[in-house]
Amino acid sequence: MILVLLKDAEQSAVLSVCTSYTFRKHKMTKQTKWFNFECSSETLSRPYFHHIYRHTRELPLSWDLLAEKNIFLSKNYLEALENSAPSNMTCHFIGVFRGHELVAIALSQFLDLNSIDCYGNKNQVRHLSLKNYLFKNYSSRILVMGNNMLSGQNAFAVSATANIPQVLDALGLAADELKTIFNKKGIEIHLTSFKDFQSTEIEAFKMPAFKDDLRFSVQPNMVLSIREEWNSELDYVSAMSKKYRTQFKRSRTKAKGIEKKELGLKEIREHEEKLQELYLHVASNAPFNTFYLPKHHFSALKEKLDAAFMLFGYFMDDQLIGFKTMICNGEVLDTYFLGYDDSIQKEKMLYLNMLYDMTSHAINNGFKKIIFGRTALEIKSSIGARPEEMVGLMKHSSKIINRFLPFFFNYLEPKTVWQERNPFQASSQ
Repeated sequence: MILVLLKDAEQSAVLSVCTSYTFRKHKMTKQTKWFNFECSSETLSRPYFHHIYRHTRELPLSWDLLAEKNIFLSKNYLEALENSAPSNMTCHFIGVFRGHELVAIALSQFLDLNSIDCYGNKNQVRHLSLKNYLFKNYSSRILVMGNNMLSGQNAFAVSATANIPQVLDALGLAADELKTIFNKKGIEIHLTSFKDFQSTEIEAFKMPAFKDDLRFSVQPNMVLSIREEWNSELDYVSAMSKKYRTQFKRSRTKAKGIEKKELGLKEIREHEEKLQELYLHVASNAPFNTFYLPKHHFSALKEKLDAAFMLFGYFMDDQLIGFKTMICNGEVLDTYFLGYDDSIQKEKMLYLNMLYDMTSHAINNGFKKIIFGRTALEIKSSIGARPEEMVGLMKHSSKIINRFLPFFFNYLEPKTVWQERNPFQASSQ
């Protein structure tokens, strides 16, 4: 047993010295905290160690210093996520320490895909009993080290002085501890995945702790870089070829009679039922879903992120027929979730107009690029977004299955066939 004294109550996070440990409170005063630990000598020899937090209220004061460049790891965003996470998602927050110093922060999400209808209204795959059997019994409970609701590297942030291999080693141990935590609750984790990384970022994982992980890539992240010469929507449209300028003009003509309005917190709450209806209409028609947002998700984000979270409603005859959401992340504009009435969408080319509106917003407000995510790849390429390959790591809890994971992954992963478009003139490339 080791007796630990911490005079600074705000640094209580450093108590997680052990990879696996038990502790019991012995004595606590306002100024001093005493705890008893059971630790292995191997754990104590590690210069970096992790602590897992169940609630955002427990996060150390220095957390946001590391989240400064990524709003999706900030306390405000994580608190909104904690308060409005999908019903089949459990979030944990991880701090990595070097001594008393917080040197890395991370997010994990456990997803139980058996508790939702992943296929929505798409019935064509339900007859594939073998796929369903394999999916439900061997790959439906997933521990994601990262944010499954976003595209891009939103898994962790590190300090400038941190040793990256040691941080990754600590996060690997945190993932193992999380699996133990869920196992004690009777929940067996099938897959553990670290996501999403660019090809240069994934190289850091070439270390013994991840030697048995499958490196995989799924649908690309669609990203539009805003050119320096684009100072207005007109500049953007002028860079297009004739075919795509015609598409732009046609979509804008079709959208006549639709009013666009940014909604504040009060208005979001007033329209919550309709927003959920429109969102579910889109989500339930997707080929595959790993979660569904709860009704109050957008109001929770607006309450915590304020101006950094934007929800624009699309109205026709004073009726809400669609909406889009965006999140400001420094110089990057992340598109978030949207919804629309499908019958009106087709007539008014509503989705395409939303994409153009997002692009115009980014240009007019000085953003450097827009993250459009992984859905509707072809139409997003038609407005100028380019695919960026994102790579992840995956490991199955069964050693036997893990040996054959490449085969199972290729068998179960939904395939998307699409043709990339280029809307810009050759002279403007």
